[in-house]
Amino acid sequence: MARGVKKPIEEKIREKKEVIAGLKRRIQKENEELEDLLKEERERNLEELSEFLAEAHLSPKEATELLKAQVANGAKAD
Repeated sequence: MARGVKKPIEEKIREKKEVIAGLKRRIQKENEELEDLLKEERERNLEELSEFLAEAHLSPKEATELLKAQVANGAKAD
């Protein structure tokens, strides 16, 4: 059985470069989406922390000092 016409090496190289370029664009898009999700997560965490500090009537500076003291004393924050 006869095979199809074999592509020249230059065409194969061009096609492979196009595939790689497409994959790079996809990776860039996925990285951007990941960064957006990480930013959203950080914002949510900061909001939760801010709410906790408000409920505890602590300023960020006071909370930082308390945490530093605990860390210095070898206590773990669970």
